[in-house]
Amino acid sequence: MLKRTIVTLPGDGIGKVVLEEAIRVLDAAGFEAEYVEGDIGWEFWCKEGNPLPDRTIALLKKHKLALFGAITSKPKDKTAAELAPELQGKGFTYYSPIVTMRQHFDLDICMRPCQTLPGNPLNFIRRAKDGGVDEPVIDVMIFRQNTEGLYGGVEWTNPGDQVYDALMSHPKFKQNFAWCPRPELAVSTRIFTKKYTTRIVRAAFEYAHKRGFSKITVCEKPNVIRETSGMMLKVAQEMSKNEFPHIWVEDVNIDAMTMWLTKNPENYNVIVAGNMFGDIVSDAFAGLIGGLGFATSAQFNPESGIGVFEPTHGSAPKYASYDTSIVNPIAMILSAVMMLEHLNEMEMAAKIRKAVAEVVAEGKVRAYDMLKMKGSPDVVKQGAASTRQMADAIIAKL
Repeated sequence: MLKRTIVTLPGDGIGKVVLEEAIRVLDAAGFEAEYVEGDIGWEFWCKEGNPLPDRTIALLKKHKLALFGAITSKPKDKTAAELAPELQGKGFTYYSPIVTMRQHFDLDICMRPCQTLPGNPLNFIRRAKDGGVDEPVIDVMIFRQNTEGLYGGVEWTNPGDQVYDALMSHPKFKQNFAWCPRPELAVSTRIFTKKYTTRIVRAAFEYAHKRGFSKITVCEKPNVIRETSGMMLKVAQEMSKNEFPHIWVEDVNIDAMTMWLTKNPENYNVIVAGNMFGDIVSDAFAGLIGGLGFATSAQFNPESGIGVFEPTHGSAPKYASYDTSIVNPIAMILSAVMMLEHLNEMEMAAKIRKAVAEVVAEGKVRAYDMLKMKGSPDVVKQGAASTRQMADAIIAKL
C-alpha cells in the first residue's frame, strides 16, 4: 500500500474530536498516511476574514484528499459582529467555507449513504401486519448535486438595476412581485447546468448498475419547478433510454418522498437530487438509521481526483466545551471508510465496517444518542460511552 498524504480539516467544535478518533481507527486498521492539518472554520473568519484561507486551498490542490470534521456557520449579522475589530468595515463577507471549497474544486458529486446497522436501537421501526414490530432494512445511496441549485450563492437583497430589470422582464415576476419596494426584495436563484446535472445523474446510474439495482429515483419537483427539476428528470430519462435500458427512472416529488421514506424506505436504493432537495432527503433518511451520528458523505471531482470526506453533522459547539467528549464518532469513522473505498482500499474499508457493525450489534458500548439520553455532560456517569470509548471499542474489534 502506498503511503499517502491526507489533509485533515478539523474545523470547529466537535469536528476536532471526532476527526482525531477516526484517525486512530485508520491507524489501527493499518492505513499508512501522513496527515497535514489545514486551517478552516470560524476561528479563521474571526481573525483573518477568511474561513477558508488560500494556504488551505493550496494544500487540497497538492494532496487531493481530505478528511473534514465540521464547521460553524452563523447568520449574516453575527458573522459581521464577531469579525476582529481591525477587520470590520473593510468589505469582508462571510461565505460558507465548505460550499466555497465545493465550488472551487468542482466537488459536484456528493454521495450520502444511509444503511441500517443491525442492533442499533435508533433504527426505524413500524407496525407490522400482525400487530407486532417490523424493522425494514434500509440501504440507500443519495446522490446530491453539490455545487449548483439553491446553494450556488447567486443572491441579492435590494437588487441593482440590471438584475431588477431582468427580473421584471419575466411576466410572472412582473405580475406577482412588482408591488414590492426594491429595498424589501430578496432573491435567491436556483441554477442547474446540463453538464453537472448529467454528471450527478450518471454517477447514480453507474452506482445502481454496479450494485445490481433496477431503478434510480429522481427526487425533485418537476411539476412546479419545471425548468431545473425538469432538466434533471429529462436527463435521467434520456440516459435510461440510451445508456442504461436495464435501469428505469422513478419520479418522486421531494414532499411525497418525505412521506414515503417513513412508510416503505426499503423500496429505495438510489436517489438523485439537486443540492437542497438532496440535503433534505439525506437528513431524512439518516433519521431512519440512527440520526446524524451515523450520517456520512463523500464529495469529489471525478476529473481532478480531489475528494473530501465528512460526516454531515454540524460542529455542536455546546458539546465541544464538555470536559469529556460524549459525541458519537461513528459518522466520522464511516466517512473515513468512504475515503478508503475511494482509494480502492476495499479490504481495509470492509474490516472497519465490520468492526463498527459488531460494536453496534453487541450493544455493550453505546454513545449517549444510542441510549436515547439528552446530551448532558453527565451521561458518561450514567453509562454512556464517551467519544474515545466508542472508538476504543471499534479498535478492539479490529
